[in-house]
Amino acid sequence: MAVTTNASNYGWNVYSGECLKTLEEHTAPVVSVTFSPDNQWLASGSFDTTIKLWAVETGECHQTFQGHGNSVWAVAFSPDSNYLASCSYDQMVKLWDTYTGTCLHTFKGHQGPVVSLAFNARGQHLASGSFDRTVKLWNIQTGQCLRTLYGHTNLVSALAFQSPDSALDHPDQANIALARENLLSGSFDETLRFWNLQTGECLQTLRAERPYEGMNITGITGLTVAQRATLEALGAVKFE
Repeated sequence: MAVTTNASNYGWNVYSGECLKTLEEHTAPVVSVTFSPDNQWLASGSFDTTIKLWAVETGECHQTFQGHGNSVWAVAFSPDSNYLASCSYDQMVKLWDTYTGTCLHTFKGHQGPVVSLAFNARGQHLASGSFDRTVKLWNIQTGQCLRTLYGHTNLVSALAFQSPDSALDHPDQANIALARENLLSGSFDETLRFWNLQTGECLQTLRAERPYEGMNITGITGLTVAQRATLEALGAVKFE
């Protein structure tokens, strides 16, 4: 499945490269797609502010979810496929009933567009990443923001949970699972951060070393503005 800038979804055979279906009902570029874990549904989010739910077997549009006030940048299904989450440039996250299209919760709290989402493995927590450089963790039953994670210096563009098997097997409650879960976030600040969700502590920050990391270009002459900017982007430093 591909996201496009022409208001269509394309379904491809990954082995032959054949286009199996073209899904056309959005009226603006489509920027996010995801399959449900049970493989019955495909969700797509668009600049037209809607989310569309497609039947995988037939390619028919089953539901159109409306409620966001700006472009929808990410969609994610809960592990049991019963819920669909969406996030938008309107700074909100919404939780939908997959089958009825009802909006169950609107999560408010981010101070910038929200562009990344992830459910935990048990499906009771939802993480969202934003232009405001934070990650928020939500309880999907109550709508409560459980924690806000600070540390990134640019927008948070990707999220993924890590859940030990012991957390999945425990018969209890969200707080037990939360104590045993970690979250990985990726950002335009060129780092990955690994978080302990019980404490909110950043356990590790990962960043690939750049080719000119730490090279001092203070006082060097003969460089154009563009060359200097390129060197700094590749790790060089300039002291005022």
